[in-house]
Amino acid sequence: MAHNVVVMGVSGVGKTTVARLLSERLALPYGEADDFHPPANIAKMAAGTPLDDADRQPWLEAIGAWLQRQNDAGVGGVVTCSALKRRYRDTLRAACPDIWFLHLAGPHDLVADRIGHRTGHFMPPSLLDSQYSTLEPLGADERGAVLDVGPAPEELVDAAVRLLTTP
Repeated sequence: MAHNVVVMGVSGVGKTTVARLLSERLALPYGEADDFHPPANIAKMAAGTPLDDADRQPWLEAIGAWLQRQNDAGVGGVVTCSALKRRYRDTLRAACPDIWFLHLAGPHDLVADRIGHRTGHFMPPSLLDSQYSTLEPLGADERGAVLDVGPAPEELVDAAVRLLTTP
């Protein structure tokens, strides 16, 4: 069975690092959510303005379409996506129903510190509060798991692989 994994969470939790490592470990294609944003979304976030649901919809549909193509090809894939609200995850599931969500979660102070030290990213630290207030945890009926981002990325990947491959 092809694995279709969305590595989700607020900005700064390590989605890109963990997703890249996970895709390598599972030998699956990797998709970076930021690459699916239209230029207007990036400009809006870079200016410190949170995206609204209308901004996010085409982005979510593009990510869902990528997952569906990977699934239809029988290979699966690993993609990053904040997927903060249930309805955003529903949009992704509508395109690729067997998605498994890996929610990377951590305390606000730790994540804010990480964001404050990274360079070359359009997401300003000022938007972190809006992401935490928007975040809706995975529901009991949603396939996936929550991992605390305290351990090293390699340890998170080891845990994710165990969760994905254990019946």
